[in-house]
Amino acid sequence: MQSEEDAVTGTTMMSGPHWRRVVAALANNDARTAYAQIVLGAKLPDVLADLNDHRRNRATTALLESGLVERNAANELVAPEAIFRDLLTQQPRRQPQTGLARFMRLGRIERYPANMTERRELLAWIVSEAIEPGEHLTEKQVNERLLSYSDDVVMLRRYMIDFGLLERTPSGSSYSRHDEA
Repeated sequence: MQSEEDAVTGTTMMSGPHWRRVVAALANNDARTAYAQIVLGAKLPDVLADLNDHRRNRATTALLESGLVERNAANELVAPEAIFRDLLTQQPRRQPQTGLARFMRLGRIERYPANMTERRELLAWIVSEAIEPGEHLTEKQVNERLLSYSDDVVMLRRYMIDFGLLERTPSGSSYSRHDEA
């Protein structure tokens, strides 16, 4: 059965908060400001006191509908502590990755494979993505390109040299991709 408030606004509440409604509410500057004030303990007359009634009501309605705030027994607006934990439980678990993707996260190395064959395969893929065949680069240029794959470019570059995927001139002034990479 719809509550009187839902009947007036024409909305029905889904069970529990939904991340899209939460993000949409927080994307609204008035609602975000009101939420901050409520979290900090402001009472309803003081929430967005500088705004007109229409904007204040719209912001508080968005917060109530999103589940970011609720009314307590004294009819005051409060921010439930469990909202974000509840939202996280709704998210599906990350699907198991296969191949090289299981060592990467957001395009960067999350961890190096313990298996040396897999480690070489990962490094060879990065070399093929970062350096063109026949290209000669300075150490600084190599580091700049490898930085998009790892913060520890020195270790990544060392692995590539150790696996024979990246060659360095004896003087150390130039690096190039090995022909087989």
